[in-house]
Amino acid sequence: MRVLLQAHLDTEKTNEMIRSGKMPQVMKEVMDAFKPEAAYFGPDSGVRSVFLVFDMQDSAQLPVLTEQLFQKFGAEVDYTPVMSAEDLQKGLSQLQAG
Repeated sequence: MRVLLQAHLDTEKTNEMIRSGKMPQVMKEVMDAFKPEAAYFGPDSGVRSVFLVFDMQDSAQLPVLTEQLFQKFGAEVDYTPVMSAEDLQKGLSQLQAG
């Protein structure tokens, strides 16, 4: 299932990560774990934020993927199921057929 992850990162923990020089490596580890089809970074709700769209194969991935964000960034994390325009068209065509 295609999922949008929104992670709002704790400012102090992120500042510490940047000062220590660890931020590029940790973000690479996050990206390697999620293997997102799209990734965006920027401020949201006044804090550094990460937006990833990725394919979640199994809900058992939630703890494995999310824990690094909690522990290293003190992140607040939300997952939202999303679909592409093609997925939407497929779903709407099934509504009309029913």
